[in-house]
Amino acid sequence: MRIETNIQIKAPVEKVWNKLADFKSYLSWNFFITKIEGEQREGEKLIVNIAPPGGSPATFKPVITKYVPNKELRWVGTLGPQWLFRGEHYFQLKDNGDGTTDFMHGENFSGWLVPLFSLLAGKKTATGFGLMNSNLKHTLEKNE
Repeated sequence: MRIETNIQIKAPVEKVWNKLADFKSYLSWNFFITKIEGEQREGEKLIVNIAPPGGSPATFKPVITKYVPNKELRWVGTLGPQWLFRGEHYFQLKDNGDGTTDFMHGENFSGWLVPLFSLLAGKKTATGFGLMNSNLKHTLEKNE
């Protein structure tokens, strides 16, 4: 199962990346992922707090699998063994060359619990991704 959202932001890719990578500022603008703690490099474990709209807050401890400044941040988290539930979360940025950035935000889910997750939290998660995208866009464009 995949959830993917996209938004175009009227800001250069470097500015979008700097806001996305500034984990300490998340509480001031990001109403979905409210906190991230940890070192920003591949192989490092993060502590991620989320507040899905209409859902219960949750904390995950994923591992960064890809960290390419101005391009991509990706992490993988599991609930129990990978065959039970695995989520590969990603943020991808594309420089459009005109001062705008395409921001792709998604997650690939796999494992036996995915049908249950889809039923109970799939829509809330997709709404949360969209909310985060809109918050990021608004935060970066309000000073333009």
